[in-house]
Amino acid sequence: MSKTTRATQVLSKAGVAFTVHTYDYDPNAERVGLQAAEALGEEPHRVLKTLMAEVDGKAVCVVVPSDREVSMKKLANVFGGKSANMMKPADAERLTGYHVGGISPFGQKKLVPTAIEEAALVETQVYINGGQRGLQVRLDPKDALKMLKASAAPLIA
Repeated sequence: MSKTTRATQVLSKAGVAFTVHTYDYDPNAERVGLQAAEALGEEPHRVLKTLMAEVDGKAVCVVVPSDREVSMKKLANVFGGKSANMMKPADAERLTGYHVGGISPFGQKKLVPTAIEEAALVETQVYINGGQRGLQVRLDPKDALKMLKASAAPLIA
């Protein structure tokens, strides 16, 4: 497995401090984020999942703890919309250039507005997908927020 992806390249170029962590990705896991947390030996709230959604038909990226679910109502509100829904996997792959299970908010093909669950910002370090299945980057969530020009908001149900 290569430890260099578009995500790690973008982080390096921006001067963001991070470490790379690999694990055995299970494509049959019921909840990929929870499987990643278990494989890494980390608390699920420190392993963040990257989800692609649409608010009023416009693409957005959402980063939340792997043990929580996104509130579509809160998501729509954060981006000033009326309704939100999860993006179809094929559309998410086409938009980001990453495969589902390996979608990172860093280095996506098309930049879209991003929001990070505010509760994640109390952590000193979190894991976020590094752009490949079985690859996570560990970094300060405040660095991720700044790098992504993301909004910090209450997003979980």
